[in-house]
Amino acid sequence: MSKRLVPVDGVRLDVRDWGAGEPIVFVQTALTADELLPVAQMSALDRGYRKVVYHRRGYAGSTAVGGPGSILRDAADCQALLDELKIDRAHIVGVSYSAAVALQLAAHAPECVRTLVLLEPPPVHTPSAAEFRSACERLVRTRRRHGPMVALDQFLSVVIGPDWRDVTERQLPGSAEQMEQDVATFFDTDLPALLRWRFGPADVGRISCPVLHVGGADSGPWFAEVRTLMLGWFPHADDVVIEGADHSLALTHSRQIANAIATFTRNNSMSHGRN
Repeated sequence: MSKRLVPVDGVRLDVRDWGAGEPIVFVQTALTADELLPVAQMSALDRGYRKVVYHRRGYAGSTAVGGPGSILRDAADCQALLDELKIDRAHIVGVSYSAAVALQLAAHAPECVRTLVLLEPPPVHTPSAAEFRSACERLVRTRRRHGPMVALDQFLSVVIGPDWRDVTERQLPGSAEQMEQDVATFFDTDLPALLRWRFGPADVGRISCPVLHVGGADSGPWFAEVRTLMLGWFPHADDVVIEGADHSLALTHSRQIANAIATFTRNNSMSHGRN
């Protein structure tokens, strides 16, 4: 596995790149820098794939970033990274925030995307969007009033529990320290970017590649609405629901997700020709 900094639009992105075959690009989500790495490392994806896992601006070894970001900019960074890596088309995988980036890339540069794998995109266009947005805005206010570490602890104590550091370390060693290092990017760049993101029927209409949505059976009503929305946007999408999984499914059910990705991408291999 090679690990290097790749120049993209005036910044450098921290990239892992290994394997040979059809490229799968795993777009980093918000907060947990290596959330998709366990999926990429599963044996189901060992043969026949080139895997690219990268950190977005402001995370891990990538160039630092300040102030509000943009889903459009993140998608443009991914497109530029593909160009730098000499990848014409790729299977694109995103989870939560990075599923929004993956959707934006597929709408903005459909020629770059062979297939789209979406693990529970954020619920910003669902019937409960106002409730979700309000929760995000409260987090941003807490960060401004009390600092990013207090906001992080409050957020993860609700999402995971008061022992979130121990839980995350068991799931992905080093992740708690990494989240604390990158916490300002999450609150100051990613959350404002997500709250400003708009994606409508015209954007959906530009996406013609095969789509797979993967969700957790225990992810709650927000993400149940997301699943309904994705299957409405993409009526021919493949749909996988993992029993016993919640929104942390990329870490807790990596094997099942990798198996689903392998089946889906092989059924929609680049050797089958263009859509």
